[in-house]
Amino acid sequence: MANSKRTLFLKRRMRVRNKLRRINTGKPRLSVHRSSKNISVQVIDDLQGRTLAAASSLEKDLGVVGKNNMEAAAKVGSAIAERAKKAGVEEVLFDRGGFLFHGKIQALADAAREGGLKF
Repeated sequence: MANSKRTLFLKRRMRVRNKLRRINTGKPRLSVHRSSKNISVQVIDDLQGRTLAAASSLEKDLGVVGKNNMEAAAKVGSAIAERAKKAGVEEVLFDRGGFLFHGKIQALADAAREGGLKF
């Protein structure tokens, strides 16, 4: 029987999350969520259970409200890098969830790396 897209997504998400749990050395996690209309990202400290920094395409100051394209992902990536550095975070673990690492997710990751985050 064929797996549905949702089932495959959930399997990928758990595989990525479990791998991050195994290799975690106390670094914060850069968690990405992508919907059909927006993209958002958070830097989460799992030890304390706190969000250290966040950015989303819903923010008006980024100028990409309601867009979910490569340009919006790049702006969100550079914004999260700037906010994370302001919060004192240099290195993170990239948690792409169940999303494949290409397109918008890759554009966000590249912009965050260019902004100074290491992962």
